[in-house]
Amino acid sequence: MVPAVRPAHPIDNPPPFHSLIHQRKKTDTMLNTNQIDRVLGQNVLGTNGDKLGKVGQVYLDDATGKPEWATVQTGLFGTKESFVPIADADLTDNGLTVPFAKDHVKNAPQVDAEQGHLSPDEEEALYRHYGVAYSEARSDSGLPAGYAGQETTQGRDTSGPNTDNAMTRSEEQLKVGTQKVQTGKARLRKYVVTENQTVTVPVTREEVRLEREPITEANMGQALDGPAISEEEHEMTLTEERVVVQKEAVPVERVKLAKESVTEQQQVSEEVRKEQIEMDGDVDTDGHAQTDSKRRP
Repeated sequence: MVPAVRPAHPIDNPPPFHSLIHQRKKTDTMLNTNQIDRVLGQNVLGTNGDKLGKVGQVYLDDATGKPEWATVQTGLFGTKESFVPIADADLTDNGLTVPFAKDHVKNAPQVDAEQGHLSPDEEEALYRHYGVAYSEARSDSGLPAGYAGQETTQGRDTSGPNTDNAMTRSEEQLKVGTQKVQTGKARLRKYVVTENQTVTVPVTREEVRLEREPITEANMGQALDGPAISEEEHEMTLTEERVVVQKEAVPVERVKLAKESVTEQQQVSEEVRKEQIEMDGDVDTDGHAQTDSKRRP
């Protein structure tokens, strides 16, 4: 199964951010959302080129939608997932290289990757583990700034002194691909069977018959050769053909395995979420003040 891509925080009801947010240098190699499909399942390499595991999931920043975290499947059979920041990671043909050592990633604070989002406390603990500097200024990742000990206004689109008068409407889009999996094996096996065959063969045999012929001038000499009255005995050898069966193994055909690709159409259905924006207040869509009769109850 292909790992899911999940936001760092729920979009519909984001939790308040803590006051400390990370500060990092913006680079040209920063990953973008178009590279997520390439990142999933890639090998993760550490500072010394050590293989840390494979990318399981990618978490997006709520405010910018940029890839912020990735889970690395480590341990026996990849049953353990460790979070690692990927804002400064480098994606190459060899895999995803992060600027952290193997032990550093394996010892990261354990967070349940199946919960669907990172809480502010979990994200702060992870950043502190990786030694990323924090400040109260707005970071390049787009996380909202706050101040120590106080929560900011919930929701990134709520009007306030630190927001403009526009909202960003987002929606989920299906990205469907294919993955080649093994469905079975086919092999050639030769075995011997016995069957009866009936063949008709012509055979010849000799039979005896008695022939009589009159005495003529042509055979007179042979008839008078010998005594006039005597006893005689003649013997004749008879022959016949008998069927002789011999078997010979001869090649009759060659059989081999071949495979071909058959394309069929399959339909995939999945629920997607989208945000809707509507106006609520004392003015209509034309900017005119609403009377009591026009106001929506």
